[in-house]
Amino acid sequence: QVQLMESGGGLVQPGRSLRLSCQVSGSIFRIFAWGWYRQGPGNQRLVVAHIGSSGGTGYADSVKGRFTISRDNDENTVYLQMNSLKPEDTGVYYCNRAPPREDYWGQGTQVTVSS
Repeated sequence: QVQLMESGGGLVQPGRSLRLSCQVSGSIFRIFAWGWYRQGPGNQRLVVAHIGSSGGTGYADSVKGRFTISRDNDENTVYLQMNSLKPEDTGVYYCNRAPPREDYWGQGTQVTVSS
């Protein structure tokens, strides 16, 4: 049973930074691509960034140049460094496989960007 534990969210002012972490249990982490997803109020869950097993990355247009996804295969962890945060980045952030598996969704971590 794979479990994902997101952390690192919080309330920050516009322009500040946050680093999200996602710890993945089990031994399957290094062979799959992983992504970060955001769900805003009343919105569907959309991919923000993804990283392949070899480290190749991709980003939503709205976060390019501001967010960086990375992974540590020894720690079974995927990170999302978020800089220059904007109010529209507010939402619950989840990690999951890329593309996602329905049975992998965790609790997520809330990010609120507000002055």
